[in-house]
Amino acid sequence: MKLWVNGVLDDVAAQRVSPLDHGLLVGDGVFETLRVYDGVPFAWSRHHERLRFSANGIGLDAPSSELLRGAADAVLDANGLREGRLRITVTGGEAPLGSERGDAAPTVIVAASELAPPAPAADVVTVPWSRNERSAIAGLKTISYAENVRALAYAREHDAIEAVFPNTRGDLCEATGSNVFLVFQRVLHTPPEEAGCLLGVTRALILELAAGLGIPIEEAPLPLDALHRCDEAFLSSTTREVQPIARVDGQALAAVGGPITTRLATAFTALVARDLDP
Repeated sequence: MKLWVNGVLDDVAAQRVSPLDHGLLVGDGVFETLRVYDGVPFAWSRHHERLRFSANGIGLDAPSSELLRGAADAVLDANGLREGRLRITVTGGEAPLGSERGDAAPTVIVAASELAPPAPAADVVTVPWSRNERSAIAGLKTISYAENVRALAYAREHDAIEAVFPNTRGDLCEATGSNVFLVFQRVLHTPPEEAGCLLGVTRALILELAAGLGIPIEEAPLPLDALHRCDEAFLSSTTREVQPIARVDGQALAAVGGPITTRLATAFTALVARDLDP
């Protein structure tokens, strides 16, 4: 595998990041993951804008779209990847041994890999820990993912593939790397920004597609147990696209891949086919 680190494209074994990098030491950094279709990173403009937003939120400067796109294309070409996953990571760079950031330039890494197709449907579990909707990094896509690692391990321990968090108010927030959508009486529901969830690029596209299809939408707080009572539900993310939820905490939902989920999954596939930077 070849990847791009601070302007250098080389084999992964030859690349080096300082052991004092602030991303390694304290999780100081942001990232974006993009789905690659036919050699093209999907929704590049939206992902770069969110990278800039997240970086600004923690006081980092994100590289320009032009620089990163050149790096991305070079990585995809060097690895011969036409379909897969592209990841852009920006950290605080080399720093002292502590929380304070140093004077070094950010570390920038662009990497890509193959991507296994998502499961046709997902079993999920709710976890006994909450997202803090008032956190300094709420709504930012940072590399501080230890909480997600623990939650995914919990999901595996309970025969599921994704974990869903409440927020500190006990409302539905998000999954570890996905947004959550519920359907009640053909109305599409999803937690709002103030719930503390990351506003996913795929989430935004689904809301736009739903509006275009005339599907009623409600972005409002939802109690966590709404996930057990809904007519249908699905996860959305860059790598999952639209993935129906089959079971919640071992309980089967009323419908798996119900009519609203199916319409939106079909519409999303059509969007990818006609526009790779919507």
